Amino acid sequence: MSETKTNPNSWTTEITDIQPNRVAVRGYDIARLMGNVSFGAAVYLILRGELPDEKIGRLMDAILVSSIDHGATPPSALAARTVASTGASLSASVAAGIMSINESHGGAIENCARQLTLIITRVHETGSGLDDVIETVLAEMKASGQRMSGFGHRIHTDDPRTARLFELADEAGVCGPYVEAALAVERVFASSGKRLPINVDGAIGALLADLGFDYEVMNGMFMIARTAGLVAHVNEEKTRQKPMRKIDPVDHSYDGHPARDLP
Repeated sequence: MSETKTNPNSWTTEITDIQPNRVAVRGYDIARLMGNVSFGAAVYLILRGELPDEKIGRLMDAILVSSIDHGATPPSALAARTVASTGASLSASVAAGIMSINESHGGAIENCARQLTLIITRVHETGSGLDDVIETVLAEMKASGQRMSGFGHRIHTDDPRTARLFELADEAGVCGPYVEAALAVERVFASSGKRLPINVDGAIGALLADLGFDYEVMNGMFMIARTAGLVAHVNEEKTRQKPMRKIDPVDHSYDGHPARDLP
């Protein structure tokens, strides 16, 4: 007896159901989500299929806020501004910025998670101590010309975003084997005389791994967050700068609002 198909269409999706006068994301009415669920929780929902609890939702918000922008020097901001200076549309300019997010810019999130997985797997396979395995893995990476992603920063000696993310993760009960491994890598670097603190990408990679996210969507979290910053850069380029200017990635200064605190 042939199998009866309940859906006549040729392909299906589990993400969003669209019906007349109704939009349901992973089964939840979007109108009910609006005003009741934060953007971070909604991102978690659409990527993972379930809503997070309140504390994990707060952590997700913090992850997105932490990567919303990092000034005018990153390749994505420079690419977006350069394209915007030619008179291109907002969408084309932002797309240029997004397209520059790859292995060496934004890619440290996924790379770090994969490298931490290698360390954790090696510990389980060999029964050796975490620090011993890390020393071996780092030596192997150095010998092959690789580097540990998510550690050290071209500007920050102590990334101010890392400690806050770990604080919120601890409150949410998220700090698991990946965070433990990341902290151990930082410790091994320090003991060898090479201080390379965990940067925001490394923290996000460890946290997303402990939350159970697939590797393939981790860099997408950076893209989701950074899109807002790129829109701001494109708009500023179009409204404050002359077209087709020569954009120097270093010779610029900040003239915005002075430091202020939340009310």
